[in-house]
Amino acid sequence: MKSKVIFLLCAFSVVPAVAMCATVLPDACGNEKVSFKIQLRKKAPARAAPEAGKAQVFFIEKSAMPRVVIGCIGCSDVTRFGVDGAWVGATRNNSYFSISLEPGVHHLCAVQGKEVEAEPLTVEAGQTYYFQIEYKTVQYGTPGEPGFHAEKKIKFSMLNEDDGKYRIKASALSIATPKHP
Repeated sequence: MKSKVIFLLCAFSVVPAVAMCATVLPDACGNEKVSFKIQLRKKAPARAAPEAGKAQVFFIEKSAMPRVVIGCIGCSDVTRFGVDGAWVGATRNNSYFSISLEPGVHHLCAVQGKEVEAEPLTVEAGQTYYFQIEYKTVQYGTPGEPGFHAEKKIKFSMLNEDDGKYRIKASALSIATPKHP
């Protein structure tokens, strides 16, 4: 019974929902209170090569997250990306951005609403890496039967060079400006 009450408060209460339903973020992410203002630029200029002595990592959002989610008060269609404990950018609706990283092991994260995904990545100087975040609906049970429910999930996947270049060409460049609390 307690869990049902908490669920109802999270789903329908305007002010307490944010505090009660807060997501604990992995160390790879940044400050949970930072949000982003995003501008999308279609037909952006050709991508540059990696900086000398560094690797280039592209973060690509494959699909648009549904804007209306039942019981999702204060939800955002923005996906924030973090590397090694700091936010590095954000995407919205089939967009991408890139960063340069020093060679070595790095820890990546993506956060969209309450969904969180974290992944390690080892990069080499002069190389380009394409990481895609994708939204999927996972169904448990059969529709119409007791216990059936569906959840939105996000998942990182590494793309090969051909797929990565295609996804960038088919997406808008995301220019994200952080808004600090």
